[in-house]
Amino acid sequence: MSGVVSEMPSDPASIFGVVRPDVYISADVETDGPIPGRFSMLSFGLAVAASFDGVSFESHDPTSETFYRELRPIAEEWLPEAVAASGLDRDALAIAGADPMVAMEEAALWVTSVAATARPVLVGYPVVFDWMFLHWYFVAFVDESPFGFSGALDIKTIYQQKARVTLDEAGRADLPPLLRSSRPHTHNALDDAVEQAEIFSKLFVWAGL
Repeated sequence: MSGVVSEMPSDPASIFGVVRPDVYISADVETDGPIPGRFSMLSFGLAVAASFDGVSFESHDPTSETFYRELRPIAEEWLPEAVAASGLDRDALAIAGADPMVAMEEAALWVTSVAATARPVLVGYPVVFDWMFLHWYFVAFVDESPFGFSGALDIKTIYQQKARVTLDEAGRADLPPLLRSSRPHTHNALDDAVEQAEIFSKLFVWAGL
């Protein structure tokens, strides 16, 4: 995997004496409602975005290591507008979608494999919605998440802080051209995870306003 390597300020101190590098995994989910359990996650995509060891940041080709699954719904309740936004056929997924337990076990193994000795960190724009569903599904079906209980960074917050704007002005559409991805936002979970990975890598090394 190749990418732009940028030197960043280093703070090697750790109360544990060991500093693990981070590997950033961009995530996107498509769901049929606003909360997990009551509603279902219909698909999710993961893409390795970058890594950072406290000194050097390396962006990765986000198409080179990816994971994608479409899932069988787990709940009876669903919102038509949410399903329409996803572009998925919920009835077809009820028959042919992946078993959530199998899919989450496979996803956990994939995350562990691509992270190797690094700490996997979930990133999203914003991360809160995607984290909520993925963490719930990992704990419900695998007993624990490979990202732990706090291994996430919010791309929206990073932009808000670097740009010094209000949260209302920190949406994806507010990004200046130099931070945007060249890829369209399609509402396919893997496409959007790859798009977000590009934004994250640009934003990480951006000096801000």
